[in-house]
Amino acid sequence: MRNSSARAASGVAFAVAASVLFSLNATASKLVLQHGLTSIELVSLRSAGAAVLLLAFTAITRPRTLRVSRRELGFLAVYGICGIAMVQWLYFVALSRMPVGVALLLEYTAPLMVALWVRFARGEAVRSRVWAALALCLGGLALVAQVWDGLTLDGVGVLAGLGAAAALATYYLMGERGLGQRDPVSLMAWIFSFSALLWAAVVPWWSFPFEALTRPAPLPGGVDVPVGVLVAGIVLLGTVTSFGLVLLAVGRVGAARVGILGMLEPVGSGLVAWWVLSERLRPVQLLGAGVVLVGIVLAETARRRPPQATDAVPLPEGVAP
Repeated sequence: MRNSSARAASGVAFAVAASVLFSLNATASKLVLQHGLTSIELVSLRSAGAAVLLLAFTAITRPRTLRVSRRELGFLAVYGICGIAMVQWLYFVALSRMPVGVALLLEYTAPLMVALWVRFARGEAVRSRVWAALALCLGGLALVAQVWDGLTLDGVGVLAGLGAAAALATYYLMGERGLGQRDPVSLMAWIFSFSALLWAAVVPWWSFPFEALTRPAPLPGGVDVPVGVLVAGIVLLGTVTSFGLVLLAVGRVGAARVGILGMLEPVGSGLVAWWVLSERLRPVQLLGAGVVLVGIVLAETARRRPPQATDAVPLPEGVAP
């Protein structure tokens, strides 16, 4: 019982920490896009940097874990392209055509997709409180995004945002299967490698504008830093560490629960942008952030306590044992 509770608590902590890093990463990425690279170039560099670091670390510390069967190779390729490459690219497409709050709102319908998949594709019972929590979270995100404030929906942007949501849901769900086959580090090494290969084909490295990494980007307090420094932070903290924390969380508390906790990211991104980019939040947006937090708390209290200690892999949030 204690081991199960401690495992769940660590999973929640990992998911919250990942959301914090993703929130910081969103603002850093916006600065890079404003002062250095295009969205495709940033995604390509992010995937390649993460792949190199993870492959090198795994090859040095645990080379045997990089071994992969031909059958598993196909799964890893699909996971890397759908769960990594498409999440980033489709989000940037949506961001280029719609306000950032609306793009995030569309992307974070992913937890709803996960819950629907668990309920109807897997045939597992999902508690009614989880549906209520999802409704609160999406309603809160709508307030944060202010979807009524002069919004003109772009068809391609909407499709891209919903595509990003489907890709993010894929990342959560395929992560459960992937963690049943290998450790998180080697899993990440492989999936980021496939993402990097895809973007290397789109943006060949011999034509990459590396000189853009030396351009200055402003930070609060009148301090300028090279774009390359921000990119290094995006790769180390906003990619390798944050995606790794998500996988660790999924392995402990399940995809649906991690998806709901991930809704902290849009709220955190708004607060960070308020400080760094002077994108001030209105009272209604702060209210929306509070509604999201209430929804997350409701989801967290919806989980049944197991009658006795068990070493089984935890079920997704809201799924009856």
